[in-house]
Amino acid sequence: MTSASTAQSANPDPSTTDRGDGAGRGLPAAVRRRLATVDDRIGRGQAWLATAVVVGVAAILRFVGLSFPPGKIFDETYYAKDAYGLIDRGFEWNYKDNGPSYVVHPPLGKWMIGIGEWAFGYQDADSGVSVPGHLITTSPEFGWRFGAAVAGTLSVLLLVRIGRRMFRSTVLGCAAGLLLALDGYHLVLSRTAILDIFLLLFVLAAFGALVLDRDARRRRWARALEGGLDPTQPGRAGRPSSGWRDWPWWRLAAGVLLGCACSVKWSALYFVPAFALLVLLWEVGVRRSSGVRRPWRDAVLDELPWLLAAGVLMVVTYVATWSGWLLGQEGYYRLAERYPNNPELSDTPLIGALINLWEYHKAAYGFHTQLDDPHKYQSWPWQWLLLGRPVAFHWSGDGSCGAPSCASEVLLLGTPLLWWSFLPAIAATAWLGLARRDWRAGAILLSAAAGLLPWFWFALDGRTMFSFYAAPAVPFLVLAVVYVLGAIATPAPVSNPAAPPDPQQVHDRRLVGGIIAGAYVLLVALCFAYFYPIFVGRVLPYADWSARMWLDGRWI
Repeated sequence: MTSASTAQSANPDPSTTDRGDGAGRGLPAAVRRRLATVDDRIGRGQAWLATAVVVGVAAILRFVGLSFPPGKIFDETYYAKDAYGLIDRGFEWNYKDNGPSYVVHPPLGKWMIGIGEWAFGYQDADSGVSVPGHLITTSPEFGWRFGAAVAGTLSVLLLVRIGRRMFRSTVLGCAAGLLLALDGYHLVLSRTAILDIFLLLFVLAAFGALVLDRDARRRRWARALEGGLDPTQPGRAGRPSSGWRDWPWWRLAAGVLLGCACSVKWSALYFVPAFALLVLLWEVGVRRSSGVRRPWRDAVLDELPWLLAAGVLMVVTYVATWSGWLLGQEGYYRLAERYPNNPELSDTPLIGALINLWEYHKAAYGFHTQLDDPHKYQSWPWQWLLLGRPVAFHWSGDGSCGAPSCASEVLLLGTPLLWWSFLPAIAATAWLGLARRDWRAGAILLSAAAGLLPWFWFALDGRTMFSFYAAPAVPFLVLAVVYVLGAIATPAPVSNPAAPPDPQQVHDRRLVGGIIAGAYVLLVALCFAYFYPIFVGRVLPYADWSARMWLDGRWI
């Protein structure tokens, strides 16, 4: 984290402060620097214009040709059907058997898929369902993939803004968003009606809310110190004001967003302790920089209630996403009288619905803990960043390509040059973070670890896993790459303001580093363009498709 400089140890001479040396009112320049945040007013118009360009690229890649391949690919056969049941009845329904569906994932991601089906229409020949869209009727594939494309595009927008705020650079923020937009793994998830892109979106949004919370809390402390606060005073006298305007609203919003993430997939829970730890470390850091005598004790006492409040909001949000099931009567396990073989269910008014929801969750958890059936495309966590076993969402030998044999595939494959940069970037980010005591490196690495490391534990039990389980970690891995690019393109922070570096050396460093970083992004774009046909299912001559199988049998 940031270096442990305090208001008391800084030089009180007026020449080193931004205000006079009145009693308790001088804010040392070193403290001001450590409490500084991004000023959104600087370059706001240009930053949003650059953001719009990157997001526009992402949207074009995700929406153009969204209806291809035709039909339901991979797990769309489950989620598209469940989504229609939610928008039609409020809970998942099996229209073929005319009964409730037993599902093992919460409903929010399917609700988001269902919005597109409601707007643009839905068809399923197996179930005999065909309904027009409420806005406009398009191909049914566009309807059930629309929500994923929106979520993928929004996640690029979020990463641009998060990167800009963390790195204090519009260029680096846009580089992060562009790399995510040009990642084949992210593109495929954004064009397929499965849950993982929604999980990625809400986890990233929660992280972004916490970064905004960090900045808001630091501005609060800076204003209080400038106003004469003495942080060495015990109790409330040594803390900033605590009116409702100063509540950690962004932290509470993060609790809601984490509740949304858990309402897509339970694996979002792995981020809860990681994000809580980040908040605590950041609060300790701002108190230490401000001169609080016992920053750890005060941070825990002051912030624990707010963390608990965020946790309550997370639980309330999660339960609220089950409202269709709770308010209906026909959902799976909803009424005990329909499941006489399960004595744990209850029809007691009010509380019975919650008891049955808990029993439903126990059954779903049991499914996940026993998921060990072998699968052709299963893989282990240590293979994911190496692209050791991508998942084929669609493959066909039909179509016209001007060659005797053709191939069409949608392969969940990360852009190789980008993904094979992740492990070196993790190592470099860890080294730079320790050397510079940089909070950004710690936040990036801890968040990436929350998305990856728990799966290593499950691998010990032989659980069946797939590479798309890594989806929530991908934006943080991209941030690690951009963090390293930023370190290459910019000089190290000045450790001694009295002896600034030579301006010509700084200029040369920025020029050479900028060329290296720009060349890397260009090479990623070219790599993405080469593999693009197998991200979107374009029909290719078989030889051209085979040439893209760089790891042979591991990718087939």
